[in-house]
Amino acid sequence: MKISDIVAEYIVRMLDESGGNAEIRRNELANLLGCVPSQINYVITSRFTPEQGYIVESRRGGGGYIRITRVTTDKRVAIMHIVNSIGDSISSSTADIILSNMLSQDMISEYDFALISSAVSDKIYAGITKEQRDMIRASVMKNMLMTLMVIN
Repeated sequence: MKISDIVAEYIVRMLDESGGNAEIRRNELANLLGCVPSQINYVITSRFTPEQGYIVESRRGGGGYIRITRVTTDKRVAIMHIVNSIGDSISSSTADIILSNMLSQDMISEYDFALISSAVSDKIYAGITKEQRDMIRASVMKNMLMTLMVIN
């Protein structure tokens, strides 16, 4: 398992245990998990974004912290927000992160996760240039998520 996955899982557990709010001291967490503080920053900026349902606040200095709050909204509103955040193209890794977060937040079922994951996988678009691949992937993912909004 990658260190970024370990950091993300640790933060998600903190959020789960504290009712959706976690206050993190970057250096302390890095020491605890055996990584560099910049890895904590990377995970927070890539996996705990507003598009993924989180609000991140930070305070710098000696008593500084990073506060992460899980936003709970109507499932359809959250999915629409994600669809709007995807834009014209999306990489396979970003699509995987978004889908994993949606699954962990019970926004999609395991079946939906597996189906959409296979439809946006790089294997499907092997013969297409990267630019076209990311554009087609974004279109497919947005359409599948919009369909989920209609049928759920």
